[in-house]
Amino acid sequence: MNNNIAQHIRSFVIENFLFGAPDNGLKDTDSLLDKGIIDSTGVLELVAHLEETYLIKVEDEELIPENLDSIANVASFITRKQTAGA
Repeated sequence: MNNNIAQHIRSFVIENFLFGAPDNGLKDTDSLLDKGIIDSTGVLELVAHLEETYLIKVEDEELIPENLDSIANVASFITRKQTAGA
């Protein structure tokens, strides 16, 4: 997992879904959905941010928890997408 990407995703989540509040011990592996941090609309907001920031295209079949449900999963997903697109 790319730590710079993970830090960026964490900052985005805190600013946009926790409204700048401390992350309350949020671990990189915690489920963003199960913890109620994001909902289905939040996932779409996250995807739009990822596409714009990292210049990737998230396909419909990639909208799964294994790719988007934790900071660690998102960072790994972005790294895979960037490697595949290189």
